[in-house]
Amino acid sequence: MAITAADVKKLRDMTGAGMMDCKKALAEADGDMAQAEKILKEMGLAAVAKRQDRATENGRVFTLVKGSKAVLLELSCETDFVASNDKFKALGNQMCEVILDKGYTEPNEELKGMVDALIATIKENMTLKRMSVIDIPANGYAATYIHGEGALAVVVVFTSDNMAVFENEAVQTFTHDCALHVAAYKPQFLNTASVTKEYEEEQLSIFRAQVASMDKPEKVKEGIVRGKLSKLYSEVCFLNQPFVKDDSMSVEKKMAEVAKQAGGKLEITFYKYYQAGVEA
Repeated sequence: MAITAADVKKLRDMTGAGMMDCKKALAEADGDMAQAEKILKEMGLAAVAKRQDRATENGRVFTLVKGSKAVLLELSCETDFVASNDKFKALGNQMCEVILDKGYTEPNEELKGMVDALIATIKENMTLKRMSVIDIPANGYAATYIHGEGALAVVVVFTSDNMAVFENEAVQTFTHDCALHVAAYKPQFLNTASVTKEYEEEQLSIFRAQVASMDKPEKVKEGIVRGKLSKLYSEVCFLNQPFVKDDSMSVEKKMAEVAKQAGGKLEITFYKYYQAGVEA
């Protein structure tokens, strides 16, 4: 059976496969479109295995909030060209939807199959590198932010004693700006209470070594050490950092100000970010 250019184009539109692969599959299927599509899938999946050990050092991150859940997801690929591909972006967004709709909390065969299907079409190795599903409390709200071309994605979870607060325009602006703040400052801890004992002891050891040679009483030197620790907390703790949109006050103080004006209380209970290609 003669294979026409129109047939090849139709199969390409159906599958996204290359023109030559479509022509080859149609020839092998003797023009049967359904059989050709099956052949292409088999060809693609066979090629997937050959690409599994190729490095995936590029990619992008995605986030989605739906109901009482939020998800962060990193999808990696071999080249920045594919990271900007519309099908690659669509896959990441679709995977976020599937994860939340089906209640998945970790990578599984269905999600892997979605990735493999695109590998078969684009012919470049890809990986679901990591994913996190975040619970949003009944009295909570989640703000998200994606920086640039999917380079960094943030989720910040807030709670309030008055859910109407989250409908306030100033509060909505503040919650968005908090997500933007995380993208800009990348805090290591939520607040001083969440600083690990190991981290604190390591920093105290460094600061004490720095003041050891000072000709001052031990009490004064310890005061200097504690001052250094307090300054460090303002650099590494989210709530203690100067607010990205008003560095005259901390995130915590700005939050109290905005919440009071809105007629309620606000609390940040959780935050997380993914940066493409960088492990947290």
